[in-house]
Amino acid sequence: MKTLLKIFVVLLILGGIGAAAYWPAMAYWTQRNRPQWRTDQVVRGDILAVVNATGQVKPVLSVQVGAFVSGPIVELPVEFNQEVKANDLLAQIDKRIYQANVDQETAMLLIRQAEVKRVEALLEQARNDEKRGLALRARNENFLSDAERDQLMFNRMSLEAQLDVARASVRQAEASLKNAQANLDYTSITSPVDGIVIDRKIDPGQTLAAQFQTPQLFVVAPKMREKMHVHALIDEADIGLIREAQKRGLSVDFTVDAYPDDLFQGTIEEIRYSSTTTQNVVTYPVLVAAANPDLKLLPGMTASLSFRVDQRPQVLRIPNAALRFFPDAQFVREEDRKLLEGVSSDSDKEKPTEQLISANERAEARRRRTQRHVWVEDGESLKAVSVEVGLSDSRYTELITGDLQEDQTLVTGMKPK
Repeated sequence: MKTLLKIFVVLLILGGIGAAAYWPAMAYWTQRNRPQWRTDQVVRGDILAVVNATGQVKPVLSVQVGAFVSGPIVELPVEFNQEVKANDLLAQIDKRIYQANVDQETAMLLIRQAEVKRVEALLEQARNDEKRGLALRARNENFLSDAERDQLMFNRMSLEAQLDVARASVRQAEASLKNAQANLDYTSITSPVDGIVIDRKIDPGQTLAAQFQTPQLFVVAPKMREKMHVHALIDEADIGLIREAQKRGLSVDFTVDAYPDDLFQGTIEEIRYSSTTTQNVVTYPVLVAAANPDLKLLPGMTASLSFRVDQRPQVLRIPNAALRFFPDAQFVREEDRKLLEGVSSDSDKEKPTEQLISANERAEARRRRTQRHVWVEDGESLKAVSVEVGLSDSRYTELITGDLQEDQTLVTGMKPK
């Protein structure tokens, strides 16, 4: 009997010990399995919204210099990257044939001019003969017959016509001389503008053949130190933002691979209407002007641009990770779980696609995108806070309205166990 009593007392003691340890053990287990949240804070600062694009650096103007006449190159005084002034000699074509043509046409002009003088002398003699014949006929009609009078008159008229032909021949010879002189002048290929020779397509001794088309010999880029253009292609969805940025005079930041540590700045100079469609994607060319005093920006470089389209100074900012976070319903307090309804894939299948809804419904849906929820810890559960958001950048979004304070902690995700 005593043995049973002892066993009973021992079991009773053990049961008491187990009962006393149960609740602390359960509390420890619950605390250990409680989700650990990643958090971030609501902060105050600037938000800068940008549209990113790539573009190619090009000169503001590329002047292509060609040859109008043919012949071998006898002089080539310029090299690649050389700075030239307007009318500086770029290349010299052998001018001997063209100089000979000028001499020939000069001689022909002298001949035509001498012919004019000869006809003028004959015409003057014919006029005098006609005057003397008419004077004799006035004294006595028998001194000059009608046939002789007509001969004098028509001889004078013939010489007047010959003088007109001779003078026209002089003008023709002058035009031929100008043409020959122009061809001679074309043998000296000069720069039409001040600039830098960015391309040279000929070598000394090369023979040019310009009979069928004008060969391109040089490319001269003027004012490369003053300004360069970056040609970017902007998606049609962003072109409205770019136009507003141009009206507001917002700058454009960009980098090039050649100088990864340098940040270049430019302005939107032109938005062209000539759209390009590639695989159903419509883009518009946008020209960004940038200063280039050190000639770091060279033609053909690839630039990575960030167009500043809007900015907000010193506003409350919500971390973008907090806006992207959707918790499981089991961790959310009861009254907020209805906000998670419709997030499942089944409900998404029931939603009409954007192509099927009307324009008004589509616009209204886009306006509602600013109405969002973020999550904060409320004891053991998560609590939803309704917010209205505005401008966004790569990390933060502007808080327009919502029951949030600066430095308030928001849940952005669950830590892995």
